[in-house]
Amino acid sequence: MRIVPFAAEHREPLLALSVRAWEPVFSRLESAVSAFVYESFYPEGWRRRQYDDLAATLDGEPENIDVALINDSPVGWVCTRLHPEDSMGEIYVLTVDPPHQGKGLGRALIQHSIERVRSRGMRMVMVETGDDPGHAPARRLYEASGFERWPVARYFKEISRDAQ
Repeated sequence: MRIVPFAAEHREPLLALSVRAWEPVFSRLESAVSAFVYESFYPEGWRRRQYDDLAATLDGEPENIDVALINDSPVGWVCTRLHPEDSMGEIYVLTVDPPHQGKGLGRALIQHSIERVRSRGMRMVMVETGDDPGHAPARRLYEASGFERWPVARYFKEISRDAQ
């Protein structure tokens, strides 16, 4: 496995593997949140939203993307954003194709991201993920990689449009 900068020919394979990687996450997320929240975020389904959001990331900040290759085929990727105002880097997206999960690729991409942030003189790295059952493997990976959990609570309340 080697990690290389993003190139245009990686785009479609990365989007396809990302949808595969998030399939088990979203199948468990849907039952873990209120229907009105899920439907608000994913009115056309999670696949469309996820594809569009990730395509925007790949298209909008290719200089922040690093790709894991095995035999020249993309098997994972990481997007690293810098927030100099906080002396912080952010692992914004991290995904590994399901057949390659659990083999150290996620850890290697995290380490690559950390090195990118360190080389820019930042003091810390942040990663955010869900607290639902579908994101449990991601939380385990981040904690095993030395990340400390920051206590955050996000609440949603359904409101009626006609009650103004």
